Amino acid sequence: MTERETPSVDGLVIGILGGTGDQGRGLAFRFARAGHPVIIGSRSEERARSVAGLLGHHVQGMANRDAAREASVVIAAVPFEGHGDLLASLAPELAGKIVVDCVNPLGFDERGAFPLPVPEGSAAEQAAALLPDSRVVAAFHHVSAVLLLDPEVESMDLDVLVLGENRAATDLVQALAARIPGVRGVYAGRLRNCAQIEALTANLVSINRRYKAHAGIRITDI
Repeated sequence: MTERETPSVDGLVIGILGGTGDQGRGLAFRFARAGHPVIIGSRSEERARSVAGLLGHHVQGMANRDAAREASVVIAAVPFEGHGDLLASLAPELAGKIVVDCVNPLGFDERGAFPLPVPEGSAAEQAAALLPDSRVVAAFHHVSAVLLLDPEVESMDLDVLVLGENRAATDLVQALAARIPGVRGVYAGRLRNCAQIEALTANLVSINRRYKAHAGIRITDI
């Protein structure tokens, strides 16, 4: 982003749909640690409040619909099987907002992880089709929930690949990714290129299982 001014993300209220899951909790923890007000969303408001109470004073818990309504930027971190139905039901609350989709459509069997086909091409493209009045950005697919949740991990060796149709929205999400120490947001194309980004997570799962690691992605020469 050398040719453009980095947008300010100070004070952005971040809502995380599916925020009681591992990745959602991890992102909530990191953004709250960076000083952002965070709203964890869940089907169960009681569960959202319980998890929020464990994460700190910058974090609130609400039902998914309320989290979508109250947040400035919304991250979808829900299981793929509930992804489409949830976003479709929240389209009015998400209208006009940046929605960051980090869902990886994966299956698992005795041979390990594998990518699932998505009729729209990818989870992010499905989100864009369901949310025509939102600016959908794909990001945070390859971030280890274990590292995010570990308070002893001060910095993460990771690039976050950011994809989207709207330059202002991808710039903002890149800047948001950089709020996590050690992380850099890297623009990686339009949403039509998101299928391989989501599918690559299956390869990282295989790497992590073989090497007992929490591998991420780094992009060279930029």
